[in-house]
Amino acid sequence: MSQSTRVGESTTLVVLGASGDLASRLLLPALGQLLSVEPARRVRLVGTGAEAYDPGAWRERVQSAFAAVPAEGSSVEALRTDTAYVQADVTTDAGMRSVLDACDGPIALYFALPPAIAVKACESLQRIGVPPGTVLALEKPFGNSSASAQELNDLLLRIVPENRIHRVDHFLGRTTVLNLLGARFANSVFEPLWNSQHIERVDIVYDEELALEHRARYYDHAGALVDMIQSHLLQVLAFFAMEPPASIGEADLRDAKGLVLRATRLWDGDPVASSRRGRYTAGRIGARDLPSYLDEEGVDAANDTETLAEVTLEVCTWRWAGVPFTLRSGKALGRRRREIMVTFRRASRVPDGLEGDAPPDVLHVALAPERMTLELNMNGPGDPDTLSREVMEAEFAAGRLDAYGEVLRGILDGDPSLSIRGDTAVQCWRIVEPALAAWRAGRVPMEDYAAGTNGPSGWRTATDVGLIPLG
Repeated sequence: MSQSTRVGESTTLVVLGASGDLASRLLLPALGQLLSVEPARRVRLVGTGAEAYDPGAWRERVQSAFAAVPAEGSSVEALRTDTAYVQADVTTDAGMRSVLDACDGPIALYFALPPAIAVKACESLQRIGVPPGTVLALEKPFGNSSASAQELNDLLLRIVPENRIHRVDHFLGRTTVLNLLGARFANSVFEPLWNSQHIERVDIVYDEELALEHRARYYDHAGALVDMIQSHLLQVLAFFAMEPPASIGEADLRDAKGLVLRATRLWDGDPVASSRRGRYTAGRIGARDLPSYLDEEGVDAANDTETLAEVTLEVCTWRWAGVPFTLRSGKALGRRRREIMVTFRRASRVPDGLEGDAPPDVLHVALAPERMTLELNMNGPGDPDTLSREVMEAEFAAGRLDAYGEVLRGILDGDPSLSIRGDTAVQCWRIVEPALAAWRAGRVPMEDYAAGTNGPSGWRTATDVGLIPLG
């Protein structure tokens, strides 16, 4: 990403919903990390929410979040001294005006709020106006359909221009996703093979051992398809499948992603044949006994929510014609898998005299832990006439910042390269809407799987056959 144009200049970061879990668990620690890594950066922090905090209690909350990093240095101390909290209802014009009045210099407004409240706060901003240069940062979901995503875009564009809107996807701050650019475009080994002539299929998997974990209020209305695939995994697909951009600047990078997603649809346009869904029942993971999803606190069986989703997509371009992209994500599974798995086509012919199977080469790009592994067929140890399977491995260099640190740096620098552009948000809904409609109509069955297993019986896919244990 480009170097900051604001390091040394003070920016006011306003966290709307500063008393919530997102702020204390992710945003404030990430801010402390960013300031520790970039001590010349100056940020004034203003928190706001409906809850009351006196100045001492608010500073203690900030200090507690920073201690988890730990955060230290001159810019951290400057922020601690000058931070402020404003109690306000930001869905009202008077409340939002009181927040803006507490700000100095360029302002970045981070909406750490439920989506419906964030929309009402944006409507207040539209009515009262914002200072020049203001940046807006919003968490997913961005609408609940392509039409509502477009309505949200229209509202935001009445407040600030598109390049000052950050639709946050913390996945795009992961070191592994960013390293895809270097691995693909800085190595002549990979790019000539990155097409349908050499690649048979691509699987993008994000399976979790974690279950609902008290998130029913959001998750029971979203489900695995919307929570993970519609947002995060489609963004990973776009990075993987994009054409080489002229630069990694905001316009070129987001144009390249947009072109991929506009060309993406469900396999053969068939939402029934190209999608599957499941839901966990009671089971055991490690030392934990888990209840059935339907027995989890806050779950409404009438919502018919899936906890495991899989869709197979096609990218209708010359490069990717005929290559299935399968995206899968689920909860309460027996093995954590977070990877892009690239299965290459088999060798066209193995010479006579070489014994043993020659399965396809497989490239694993692990999203967590961050590494790349390549499974190859080699001459076996002790017997050069017999093939064996060998693994080459490379560790990704750890970034200086975690995912939310990268997100905040982009917001404070006014660089939206790693955020989701408005047209892309609409396309992501357009891609999955046929599957969602088929599921709501009961055309795709809900299949049960016991917590701690790897999914419903019969869901064997290419992701089951890799040799690499991914933790």
